[in-house]
Amino acid sequence: MKELDLKRTIELLNSSMEFELAGVVRYTHYSLVVTGPNRIPIVNFFQIQATDSLNSSQQIGEIITGLEGHPSLRISKMEESYTHSVRTIFEESINHEKKGLERYRNLLNLVKNSSVYLEKFTRKMVASSEVNIIELRKMLRDMT
Repeated sequence: MKELDLKRTIELLNSSMEFELAGVVRYTHYSLVVTGPNRIPIVNFFQIQATDSLNSSQQIGEIITGLEGHPSLRISKMEESYTHSVRTIFEESINHEKKGLERYRNLLNLVKNSSVYLEKFTRKMVASSEVNIIELRKMLRDMT
């Protein structure tokens, strides 16, 4: 086992937490602005995504605290086209999930062979992000 780079680990965890908190805002916003004939299932989907992002950010914050770090008070910058078509919302969501996935993969590379707990947690987050991307792509495909 290699030694855990605690400072860098906490930095990457904070970055992921900030990004998850941005996801809470993003997905809540989308659940409020989506319109169209399939509105209800899409609203439900985004409400679930917002809740998942909140739960993830809370888990990450607990881990940071457990590592004797300080959880961030910031959220990541959010990009939005201000076009609320369902297609655009799904495309923006896919881009958001890809950026989150990249953060988790960076964290995984850092903690791999340093902490079984952090590696297992991060692998779960990578898998969750990958599933979200698959689901969003499927929903986008189903629109056409």
